[in-house]
Amino acid sequence: MKILNNIFLTIILIISVNHVSFCQTSPEKINFVRQGVQRMIFDENQAIPLASLDPKTIIGLSSMHPIKNYSDEHSNIDILDGNLIIQSRKETQSEIWFGGFNPFATYSIDLNSCTGHGEVGFKFSNATEKDQFFIKIGYRDSIITGIKLKVIKNSEIIVDQSIAVNFDKKVNIKGKIILQMLGSGLTLYLQDKELPKVIGQSEFNSFIDLRKKEHIYSFQSHLFVHLNDGEVRIKKVEMALTTGVGLSDIRAITYEDGEPMLDQGRLWYTMSIRGRALPHHIQGVFSTDPTVFDIKLEGVILFDRNDGLLRNEIASHLFYDRKQKIWRGLTTGFSAYANLDKEKKQLLAIESKRDPRFGFSIMNAVPFGMVGDIEDPHILFDSAEEKWRMLTCENNKGGYKAIVLESNDWNKNYTKIHGPVEHNSTGTSIQRIGEKLYCFSGSSERKIYIYSYPDLKEVGTLMMDLPPWDETSGTRVWPNIVQLPDGYPFRYVALMMDRFNYPGLNGSNWSYGAIYLYHGYD
Repeated sequence: MKILNNIFLTIILIISVNHVSFCQTSPEKINFVRQGVQRMIFDENQAIPLASLDPKTIIGLSSMHPIKNYSDEHSNIDILDGNLIIQSRKETQSEIWFGGFNPFATYSIDLNSCTGHGEVGFKFSNATEKDQFFIKIGYRDSIITGIKLKVIKNSEIIVDQSIAVNFDKKVNIKGKIILQMLGSGLTLYLQDKELPKVIGQSEFNSFIDLRKKEHIYSFQSHLFVHLNDGEVRIKKVEMALTTGVGLSDIRAITYEDGEPMLDQGRLWYTMSIRGRALPHHIQGVFSTDPTVFDIKLEGVILFDRNDGLLRNEIASHLFYDRKQKIWRGLTTGFSAYANLDKEKKQLLAIESKRDPRFGFSIMNAVPFGMVGDIEDPHILFDSAEEKWRMLTCENNKGGYKAIVLESNDWNKNYTKIHGPVEHNSTGTSIQRIGEKLYCFSGSSERKIYIYSYPDLKEVGTLMMDLPPWDETSGTRVWPNIVQLPDGYPFRYVALMMDRFNYPGLNGSNWSYGAIYLYHGYD
């Protein structure tokens, strides 16, 4: 009888295994169909407000928005017809307070008109005014005459120079001035009726490091107006966390075992809010209802290495460790490009007890020995092996190639166990399809490659009816596939980006891209 029971159990096990194998979908056979595309460019509907000066809602201007004058003559400053009006027949310099300071925020001035001769822009400074940071747009008869960066440090002028770009013809100063602060650099835009146009850019980290906590804590933001027989009319001044000019590096936030986080009926993602070059991007957190296309900016994360700076690392994988009840993950230290003579690019282990998905968040970041040209890490705990596994890509002169590493600890002592693969690899991620884990990566070959987990044997390529590229664009995108539970109208959803850079930026830049939504069926 015991023998018969064993035989019966063996038969049931074989049938079960074969049934699972039979039902297991192979990811190269999934059909991904494009559903929508959007490029978020300083999207006002997505902006997270930090501060504003709105003339239509001001009662008690002198208290709400204190004014300082820096000349013997004072400007006439008043509110009329919903506009802030600064006017003077003689030379005057005035500043009007409107908020605190964040070196990763977007600042904007919505202009009604500028007449006469003068300058308008932003001033950031502490209470002592020993350290000051100016962005000034000069104009005469409504035509821009120059754009300057001025930095005062320890009461001495460190730099006072032009940062103007794209000045081949006369440009009217009208519409909205948009200053995108990027930690160690900035880009200045002017928007009238079309896309914001780049009119200035700067790397200022050698003059002053605004990522220092002392500046973030003590600086405040002011509207700066210098007039010489002129008038400025302003509809509104705003400071916000925004979507920038493009979004990239899309990765689902997960739990410790790699399961995508489906919280409040929404999927959660980290995405890079794009500025210009490598040290200028910002780690954003977004959410979406997977049944529709309602991408929402939820917050921004900065990283603290306990060295007095708050850093804008990106290409992060964030997970919630349910066993330890703490937020953890890995990120890529791209902020090192702001000080390459002193720092090295490397992966960092990140951690936070507070939920970092919302608002303005700080996560502790610690190096763990993975120094070099390594990017795009994805981590999970493999309970079958009782090991932490990491999929990442490393550049060994032949281009970025995917590798798998493992460790007994989530944040140290990783050793390579598989790879590198043959093909160029970026946006490496581990995704569950059916009951099995697979490794995915973008490439420079106009293909998204699928590999077995964890041994990185080539399985095939992803099938898409309209991939997020064409013959003119780069193709090293991030495959970001999520398998949905039962009850949804489709089984798989994917968010990807393209690699079209923002027009008008000077020099090397990585300012892509638009977001593409795909639904998958098998």
